Amino acid sequence: MALSLQQKITDPKQGVYLIGTTPPKTDTAADKVARIAKKLLGRLNEIEYDGLIVYDIQDESSRVAAERPFPFHSTLDPREYGQLLRQLAQQDVITYKSVAQRDAAEFKSWLSQTAEEYQLQNLVLVGSPSSSGEIKLSLPEAYQHLTEHSTLFYLGGVAIAERHAKKGNEHLRLIEKSVQGCEFFISQAVYNAQATIDLLTSYARSCKQQGLSPKRIILTFTPCGGEQTLDFMQWLGISVPEGSKYRILDADNPLNESIKICRDNLQQILQHCANLDIPLGLNVESLTNRREEIDASIRLFRLLKALMELHLAEKQVA
Repeated sequence: MALSLQQKITDPKQGVYLIGTTPPKTDTAADKVARIAKKLLGRLNEIEYDGLIVYDIQDESSRVAAERPFPFHSTLDPREYGQLLRQLAQQDVITYKSVAQRDAAEFKSWLSQTAEEYQLQNLVLVGSPSSSGEIKLSLPEAYQHLTEHSTLFYLGGVAIAERHAKKGNEHLRLIEKSVQGCEFFISQAVYNAQATIDLLTSYARSCKQQGLSPKRIILTFTPCGGEQTLDFMQWLGISVPEGSKYRILDADNPLNESIKICRDNLQQILQHCANLDIPLGLNVESLTNRREEIDASIRLFRLLKALMELHLAEKQVA
């Protein structure tokens, strides 16, 4: 019998390989939504993966003064799209939820609807993109309401290496989120290998000091096809070292160069963190809906999954 996504995430001996996607725009007709979903899954038929992540896209303009490189478009409810993908693909789905826009009563109602109407259990809750906007519900409050809910949700959190590079305490946030119910973490897209290595090392050391078993950390990678996507990545807060930036921009084929950079970064992370007691996972996403970047994400997934599987096999032999 095949293991569920929850079982794979929980078992450190298992690999976990995910595909991240965003829902279509809000005004997309239902029949077109179904066509978009089937087209995505048709591409994914080429690879073996364990589940899908459906993001909750929010306007993050309050987080940064710079203009958004791509215009913001509201999207369908991630639960609606996640439910469709799960039905079509017969695969587990992890649904993101931004919690700051609703008060406690609305969030509790959202949880009940998620469990009863959409029958989704795997959640990643995300707090406000900045402290300056109106926050109706904080992330710790949302965690508390979720643990008090009658449904047993499987909860994940976000790990941001860039925040660790600035503040030096992201590893402590991960431990605190684990206390609040998080069973796994998904990183922001990795382009700065050293920042990720530093976060993983600090997290492993603190867990060891406190006698804790580290939770699985799923590393996210994304291809980059050129300057506009690169600007968008940096606008989102993804750290791209200058050397990597110019490797992409000056390359004859920026997409292929970005795939090589992602491969190099994952190799560095696996090499430096081989002796850390942290189960890792892989998530590959495309930040745009450009066909060439979506196709590149499939190539990237194949390459990085092979690296992760080799690393896992070597650890088990050792």
